[in-house]
Amino acid sequence: MRVPALREALAQAARELGAPDGIDPVLERPRDPSFGDLATTLPFVIAPALRRPPREVAQRLLERIDLRAIGIASAEVAGSGFINFRVSASYLQEQIRAAARADLAYGRSDLGKGLPAVVEFVSANPTGPLHVGHGRGAALGDAIASLLEWTGHRASREFYVNDMGAQIEKLGESVYARFLELARLPATVPEGGYHGEYVREIARRFWEEELGSWPPKPQDVASHAPKKNHLPPKLRDFAIRVIREEQEQDLRDFRVGFDCFFEESRLYREKDIPETLAVLRERGLVYEREGAVWLKTSDFGDDKDRVLIKSDGAYTYFLPDIAYHRNKAKRGFRHCINIWGADHHGYVPRMKAAMEALGLGRDFVEAQICQLVTLQRGGREVKFSKRAGDYVTLRELFEETGVDVARYFFLNRRAEAQMVFDLDLALERSEKNPVYKIQYAHARMCSIFRKAGLDPGSLDVAGTDLAPLEHPSELRVIKTLLDFAEIVEAAALNREPHRLAAYLEDAAGLVNQWYHEGNRDPALRVIGVPARLRAARLVLARVVRIVLRNGLSILGIEAPQRMERLEAEEEAG
Repeated sequence: MRVPALREALAQAARELGAPDGIDPVLERPRDPSFGDLATTLPFVIAPALRRPPREVAQRLLERIDLRAIGIASAEVAGSGFINFRVSASYLQEQIRAAARADLAYGRSDLGKGLPAVVEFVSANPTGPLHVGHGRGAALGDAIASLLEWTGHRASREFYVNDMGAQIEKLGESVYARFLELARLPATVPEGGYHGEYVREIARRFWEEELGSWPPKPQDVASHAPKKNHLPPKLRDFAIRVIREEQEQDLRDFRVGFDCFFEESRLYREKDIPETLAVLRERGLVYEREGAVWLKTSDFGDDKDRVLIKSDGAYTYFLPDIAYHRNKAKRGFRHCINIWGADHHGYVPRMKAAMEALGLGRDFVEAQICQLVTLQRGGREVKFSKRAGDYVTLRELFEETGVDVARYFFLNRRAEAQMVFDLDLALERSEKNPVYKIQYAHARMCSIFRKAGLDPGSLDVAGTDLAPLEHPSELRVIKTLLDFAEIVEAAALNREPHRLAAYLEDAAGLVNQWYHEGNRDPALRVIGVPARLRAARLVLARVVRIVLRNGLSILGIEAPQRMERLEAEEEAG
């Protein structure tokens, strides 16, 4: 819960006592509500400089602050120097009104001050369908970009298409082998090639769309087989197009959109790679050894220098990656956030070193490592797909669980922690499933307005007396709702959407508890109580809707106004 005036008053009081300049008091919610609404450890921070015991410093700080003037009902010194504060009812009411007025903008801030940042995520090779690991990266990258937008950044979502390299050639050879098999000609998928059913699908589509007859006749195949040197490149390009179209459609259906699909081949067409190499040479950071070209990344904190061009003249993957990030800077981005898989953990220091070598600074690039996902059903791991073969596709997952559930499950865990995706829980259609718990809370608030025959936007928020909101369950809901903006900022600053997911789940739990209490005790209901109390509770219900809707929107999850199963259960109950 934000009380900016309290933070400013504490800083001013600390300066008056002789504390060093630049003190920024930290206010936090105590874990035990009996300690109050907010607490600070400021006395411990400034006590050494003042050469006074923290408890004495705490008391002297409070002597210099007019608490009631800044929305604080009371304060007390606890333990050896903590200060606990209780927010006044009038301040809570003022903030609830502000939230209701802000509506769709509640939770937004200008923290980023318009800084242009690019979030690069998914970036799957165009060699097969997206798998569940890609889905976790997609949900994470999209939510981080959304958090940046909510906190005043200009965020761009980008997908890096690796359309160059050996894996692309393997794809073409694999599709060609299936092409020959369809025509009953001898063929072998190359070592390290692709074996999923989707490869056969691509070969079949190629025949139908490019050659025009199906099923193939042996004489038709004979006329094409001698052109092997020509057909594989055409098949390769066809396969890349088909797979990219499928990947993009899967992502759209998963509610993930991109501002840019940047192809690796563009770096070659636009000469970014030789330009980048020239810049590094000019800075005296490139040398040759044993026929290879090296970058002095060890000068910038890497554990050793890295090869840019191998002795056979081929680029390593590192040089195009450096050029790609330099291209981002050329396009005006001031910061890059990359969502990388677990296998890229060791790649972070060398990329930071490369950015420093280019003069962009180590902090130009930031990496969020997204760990592996294991699917479980009935306590056992689910590994295989009928279509992809050795992994479960993203589409198979979200078509079974629903997009809302899949996105929430991907986002409610810390990205750097390995994840077990419990399909049994994901398919649960009750409050045991955390995303339904949140959606139910939102739908319940919507049902209150339907029963009242009111549009939430028609409420006279400014003219409603909120003083009747004094029941403990209502106050718990109010104080939690007023944490929303801070949670959004913290989740954005730390690139941690799971903080917002956990907050929404906790808030929904309190809201559902408040709602159920009203079902048990008529005096605690929103509808059917005296007009003054009814009006106040309707404003609170409106702010609940706003917070849950805005929070779910950031995570790319729908906030339904009606849920059939919920309504059926409550009618039966």
